Amino acid sequence: MMEAITFPNGQITMAGNLYLPDGFAPYTPHAAIVVVHPGGGVKEQAAGLYASKLAEQGFVALAFDASFQGDSGGEPHHLEDPYARVEDVRAAVDYIQSLDYVDPERIGALGVCAGGGYSVNAAMTDYRIKALTTVSAVNIGTSFRRGWYGTDSDAAAVPTLRALAEQRTAEATKGADPTYLPYVPPEPDENTPRDLVEAGDYYLTPRAQHPNAKNKFLFTKSVSRIFTFDAFHMVEDLLTQPILIVAGSEAGSLWMSTELHGRVRSPKQLQVVEGGTHMSFYDVPEYVDRAISQAAPFFREHLTGEPADKG
Repeated sequence: MMEAITFPNGQITMAGNLYLPDGFAPYTPHAAIVVVHPGGGVKEQAAGLYASKLAEQGFVALAFDASFQGDSGGEPHHLEDPYARVEDVRAAVDYIQSLDYVDPERIGALGVCAGGGYSVNAAMTDYRIKALTTVSAVNIGTSFRRGWYGTDSDAAAVPTLRALAEQRTAEATKGADPTYLPYVPPEPDENTPRDLVEAGDYYLTPRAQHPNAKNKFLFTKSVSRIFTFDAFHMVEDLLTQPILIVAGSEAGSLWMSTELHGRVRSPKQLQVVEGGTHMSFYDVPEYVDRAISQAAPFFREHLTGEPADKG
């Protein structure tokens, strides 16, 4: 069962889809999972798929649009603000713990791509989240500064920040129109990383295209926030919850999952799925099912006390 819902996040009204398990009993307290979508995504894409799969496993699951994106409120729209997106996760926890049929002591979070990084950052300061799973995790600030493969230095961001300053001046003093950047290259070339080519196939074709996912974010107002953000800052000391990290062996983003695993000191698992690319875990059944086959028992163990199936 899926129900379209709204919930408050300060002055912003958030839009979500709430998935309920088969045989749902409204008077029985359930474990619940907040699912956080990738940068550029909306609740009807990967986040909704994972929420529906988790509901099939007996969890209440919430997929929602980020503030300033999709059906959620907030102006200007098409803003990718990491700090706002972390607050979105906290607001989603506020909502889901208020439901009579959710046990507030059994709430988890699952994030995909940048949603994984945002989920980690939220969990570090919100211990209502009792267990955490990332899938194809991306630390968006580090990725923007150092490139998809993480091979550049942080200083590589400087030319972009200089261009940002010029554009902001043009908007403030000359009335220039705001500019937008694409999340994924609309016209990839031979230098485009494989994962981003596959991302274009996901977001920009009937495979997963959605009218609310317009493949654009505000340049000046987003980049200045993204480039100084580090989703994993202080993760060694502040993340106390158990975490499951799922990534593909062929993903260019794998280095972010392995870095996260190396730094976390709480109970942790790293599952590297052979042959998987970054985008494999968005909608390819073989890889989504592999991620769910790991996440469902992980959440059962840490949210319900049931032993994980080691087989």
